[in-house]
Amino acid sequence: MTVTARPNAGTLTVLVSMRAVLTLPDDSLFLSPATISISPATGKIIAIVPAVLPKTSFPPSSTYVNYGSKLLIPGLVDAHVHLNEPGRTEWEGFRTGTRAAASGGVTTVIDMPLNAIPPTTTLAGFKEKLAASEGQCWVDVGFYGGVVPGNAEELLPLVEAGVRGFKGFLIESGVDEFPAISSNDIELAMKTLNGIPTTLMFHAEMIPPISDSVGDAVQASEPPLAPHGALKSYQTFLESRPPSFETYAIDEIVSLAHLAPGLHLHIVHLSATQAIPILKAARKAGVDITAETCFHYLGLAAEGVEDGDCRYKCCPPIREQLNQDGLWEELTAPDSCIKTVVSDHSPCTPELKLLPPHLQGVEAPHMHHSDSGIDMTADLARTPEERLQEKLAAREAAKEVGDFFAAWGGISSVGLGLPILYTSAKKREAAGSKSTPSVVDIVRLCCAATAKQVGLSHRKGALKVGMDADICVFDDAEEWVLHSRGMHWKNRCSPWEGHRFAGRVKETWLRGKKVFEYGGANGGFVSGKPIGAAITEKRIA
Repeated sequence: MTVTARPNAGTLTVLVSMRAVLTLPDDSLFLSPATISISPATGKIIAIVPAVLPKTSFPPSSTYVNYGSKLLIPGLVDAHVHLNEPGRTEWEGFRTGTRAAASGGVTTVIDMPLNAIPPTTTLAGFKEKLAASEGQCWVDVGFYGGVVPGNAEELLPLVEAGVRGFKGFLIESGVDEFPAISSNDIELAMKTLNGIPTTLMFHAEMIPPISDSVGDAVQASEPPLAPHGALKSYQTFLESRPPSFETYAIDEIVSLAHLAPGLHLHIVHLSATQAIPILKAARKAGVDITAETCFHYLGLAAEGVEDGDCRYKCCPPIREQLNQDGLWEELTAPDSCIKTVVSDHSPCTPELKLLPPHLQGVEAPHMHHSDSGIDMTADLARTPEERLQEKLAAREAAKEVGDFFAAWGGISSVGLGLPILYTSAKKREAAGSKSTPSVVDIVRLCCAATAKQVGLSHRKGALKVGMDADICVFDDAEEWVLHSRGMHWKNRCSPWEGHRFAGRVKETWLRGKKVFEYGGANGGFVSGKPIGAAITEKRIA
């Protein structure tokens, strides 16, 4: 068979492999040999043949790459990432966060409305974030808006401006500029967005009316709300954010769902399996509600967390192995309520993790950053008095080393999701587990379904004709260990350091152009400069 270039299509890029996860017209997925033809001019896939065609089948001017048995899958769509720019660029930024994504086969990230300053809760704040992102993105970036008390009138303008969905917290977020919402705020947001092609998402933790702990606020609490144990003990922290926090919040959301029958509701970073029956019952009753879980909930367990190792702190917390087993079982259930798996990449500076000395082997000193070009002169020109206050604060922080309640909660992992999930699935399969997702399932959970969740399934998340040529080349035979120097996000601090993984991303292609090649020039970022774009098209599905 010979494939000729289309008229005026110019040269072709052709990628072939004995194994690729392809998408049929009905959106079902299958593993097959494949020859994928790409137009470099449009960045789109223009032809797919479910067989390996030789180079002689194409015009001599074509770029032809045969990957042998390496897997070709769609670029991942990570639908939950905190890039923190502008405002907290010492934590992360567009440039570093999207480089990390590209290194792991992620071609689209959706940026959360916090922890940037300002947050994406107003149209003006969104415009500031877009301006900060310009020229910095190594992959394509979409954006969520936020729901906070008093911003209901901003929601529809944000929809028009192209945000992919909205997120609100039912418990304090940890940053003052993004306060928690009440039931009245939820009602108003639901009524405002009902019938709109968007997604209303919730950080679903809520302090029950009678609670034995109030999470991060316990340090200021008197008995009986104070924790029953050492603050450096992970078990103490885990007990302070029990499953009832999640189930109570989800019960509240479901109880209000009748106000917006035409609105997709979504629970972010589901941790507690006790919430699964509530979600399934709601879905059976006709409520359009789904959930996501995270790579860290599927690959890490409470039993493996050393006391004082605050790299593992996140909210909701990483729970016990038995709970993790339940999440895996739900992933492969025919009627699963967990539709997507995401990173919830939520970084900070190493200092904020309050690590004990033996865990402080990170390679990122505390710095002031200005990734978005904002003038930081005033920030750098600190007075002697301000420097003294910083030293006193650092001395005070030293008393809190290893304190799970004082440390910032969040785990860095953008770009690591594919090897985390693939490795964990292989381990479960070797142990005889029947709830083991296949490579095809991983594509469904991390590419197709995440693209659908944010209204981008017409462009992203699938290898089929007409889609953006976003492609991840994955060598599932290679084993490797993550060291600090292999982390591409800004602050090299993650509980995944030292873990051995099966499968490594070898190349990442964004809209028909190779942006990352493991071992390639420029630290692997072979495109030489960022070619990603902000996604601001209005959502229509």
